[in-house]
Amino acid sequence: MSISRRALLTTAGSAIVVVGAGLGGLALKADLSVAQRPWNAAGKGFGDARLDALSYAILAPNPHNLQPWRARLVAADRILLFVDADRLPATDPFDRQITIGLGAFLELLRLAAAAGGYRADVSAFPEGTAYPRLDQRPVASVRLVKDAAIKADPLFGAVLDRRTARVPFEAQRIPELGPLGRVSRFRTGLTAFDWTREPGRVAELKALARRSWHIEHATDATRLESTRLTRIGAGEINAQPDGISLGGMAMEAAGMAGVLSRANMEDPGSWLYAESLDFYDGLIAASPAFGWLTTPANTRADQLNAGADWLRINLAATRAGIAMHPLSQALQEFPEMAGPYREVHAMLGVRAPAVIQGLFRFGYTKAPPPAPRWPLEARLIGA
Repeated sequence: MSISRRALLTTAGSAIVVVGAGLGGLALKADLSVAQRPWNAAGKGFGDARLDALSYAILAPNPHNLQPWRARLVAADRILLFVDADRLPATDPFDRQITIGLGAFLELLRLAAAAGGYRADVSAFPEGTAYPRLDQRPVASVRLVKDAAIKADPLFGAVLDRRTARVPFEAQRIPELGPLGRVSRFRTGLTAFDWTREPGRVAELKALARRSWHIEHATDATRLESTRLTRIGAGEINAQPDGISLGGMAMEAAGMAGVLSRANMEDPGSWLYAESLDFYDGLIAASPAFGWLTTPANTRADQLNAGADWLRINLAATRAGIAMHPLSQALQEFPEMAGPYREVHAMLGVRAPAVIQGLFRFGYTKAPPPAPRWPLEARLIGA
């Protein structure tokens, strides 16, 4: 779920020069308004409480921005949630990360329903769970019930401002203990959340995160998976607003110059391949604080709960003015990551059957623009 695999370019300014010289000053278009439109459409009166809630739920954080949710409206008050078949078999071989993303979706749906005066009664995996991969059975059945006693969650006001900040943080500005503590208090109570700003521990986590990222990038299957999901430039992003988006003027210029391409991303001898490593190394280095989210076990229910609290922590951090970004490569379960996986659990004192479900960096930075999203109708079955 990292930006490094998205191959952001810190020296793309040179590509702009190349484009200007080689293409006669051709105008660059970096307008992502089509891909960002769902953020403006959320809750704008769809005439159905389920659609209103779903219009917010599709904005939930999720791995590789796959947006793996599919919803079917049933009868007059029910939603069946399914998972898309296009997932991450190399990076997420047991669909753990995908399930966490679905948990975030369900929690955001619950928050949105409550804001509209509805209680969301969620039944997870009503036809049974699936291991080691999710299958075509529903992930959840949700019934919306009008409830005069329901109150809006205080976190809901941060939903449209929530971001995943995939940029370097202000390295010398360390989040205060008070705000970090308040972030923790907004959990559901079904997970544990701990954090550190202690320099020695932060340095250890940075080193492990860097090594884990290098493993992911060097492993052909996981790198190829990310490359396949990369969208370069506004044209591709607006046409397919999921996956790993490389947008903005610099990216448009680099793409037009031929510097930014999927072929270069896969070529170990290319400048772009090395730049991807360097960019993310710098991002990890600019991480003044870390947090981690732990569940008692690693059941599908635990994973859904982790997603709910992942979202809630992100929303609480947004309210506190703190940026948040997952650095969870060490938690991935493909074979090459087995060493870091054991190390991070030992380092943070988490013993089986408990499992760390998310490792995050916290800090301060300017809020990025909203991430691309498919419109609601594209995520409805039978729409």
